[in-house]
Amino acid sequence: MLNPVQERRSRLVGIALVCGAFACFSYLDTTAKYLNVYMATLQVVWARYTGAFVFALIVSNPLTRPELMRTRRPYLQIGRSTLLLASTCFNFLALRYLQLDQATAIAFSTPFFVAAMSGPILGEWVRWRRWMAIAAGFVGVLVVIRPSPADFNPAVLLSVGAAVCYALYAITTRLLSRSDSNETTLFYSNIVGVIALLPVLPFVWVTPHEPVIIALMLLTGFFGGFGHYLFVRAHRLAPVSVLAPFTYTQLLWVIVLGFLVFGQLPSAWTLAGSAIVIASGLYLLNRERKRAVAS
Repeated sequence: MLNPVQERRSRLVGIALVCGAFACFSYLDTTAKYLNVYMATLQVVWARYTGAFVFALIVSNPLTRPELMRTRRPYLQIGRSTLLLASTCFNFLALRYLQLDQATAIAFSTPFFVAAMSGPILGEWVRWRRWMAIAAGFVGVLVVIRPSPADFNPAVLLSVGAAVCYALYAITTRLLSRSDSNETTLFYSNIVGVIALLPVLPFVWVTPHEPVIIALMLLTGFFGGFGHYLFVRAHRLAPVSVLAPFTYTQLLWVIVLGFLVFGQLPSAWTLAGSAIVIASGLYLLNRERKRAVAS
């Protein structure tokens, strides 16, 4: 047991780490959007997974710790990793056509999909107040998407697909937490992506020659691997309820990076929709916190 001072310090370190994780994820999306101009999206996804796999080998070294490769539920591990791969592919492809802030705002709808699917999959049913928050969050996503014939961009469906896949990934991660360690789950997340992309890589491969492009491919893997490492470390130091609100710092990062790298600023619609989505997400978090206290 930690004393109050140690617990407070642990939570502050966890908050700092999770903010660093979402900064890495923002840089990851930025490099992916930039690389999409120079190569196929699947090659960018391959660079992300291969770099993250190498990073995981260096950090956890499963070759000297073979227990990290042992899982009690191999099929669920493969299915979960496939969902993460699909989410990454959808997200990186969407970034070809959407601004960073648009794709990120739509990605914030993930908690609503998680809440909606937790009932039939996990038996954690949502009550009417949460359904109201989910409905409000969906309205916020619609504000960002603007599904009118004049303003609708079909690429937003890719971002929605990424959010749905990531929600299922989050649910299966929760199922696996009952049997496998975080390190084991992280190992399978990377290696399944690398193996699955190898057969298609020869058909899309474009050899990079510019040092900047090569460096960005390496950084894509680093930001993905290091971001997930910080994310896992943060959740060892602080409760989810403390860390979850800092997810939304990613929107600040992508607005700044979108302007500095691509000269893009968010529209009023994106900002308004993001505000609705964030408010709904924070309400859901508050309800979860009250439920945890009551139990």
